[in-house]
Amino acid sequence: MRRNFVNRIIVGGIAVITLGFAAPAWPQDKPANNMESVHEKLKADKKLIVTKYLELTEAEAQRFWPVYEDFQKDLLKFYERLGALLKSYAADYRNKSLNDEKAKKLLDEWIALEQDEVKQRKAIVPKLTQAVPAKKAARYLQIESEYRLLLKYDLAATVPLAQ
Repeated sequence: MRRNFVNRIIVGGIAVITLGFAAPAWPQDKPANNMESVHEKLKADKKLIVTKYLELTEAEAQRFWPVYEDFQKDLLKFYERLGALLKSYAADYRNKSLNDEKAKKLLDEWIALEQDEVKQRKAIVPKLTQAVPAKKAARYLQIESEYRLLLKYDLAATVPLAQ
């Protein structure tokens, strides 16, 4: 039951995130001025999920939420980089101008993003385990992992193959 609730929230938000990043190349269902409010709702929904499933004590919450907010800022930087990568690819795809040199640059940035994603997770673990018990830290990272996996799945299904 928990998975269904989490997945419904996540899947709905993933489409919004993807459309926000890939807007220049692929059609966007929502006007740009609504995108910010949709992102805010997604952030609130995610925080609601984390609140529900971590079951933090008051003391844990005081330590956890600042770590969470800092991590979300780091994730936003990651997603902005991913968005820039997708926009670059989208422009080349739309203009049929993707050549080997551009493809190599895109691959290099994609690999750098993947490596930075691992570094982010490694860096957050000590902060989380200082804020909350390790089981709750693991549970939180599972929730974040589900978000990332669904985002990657949605991107794989949405972004066309290189031509």
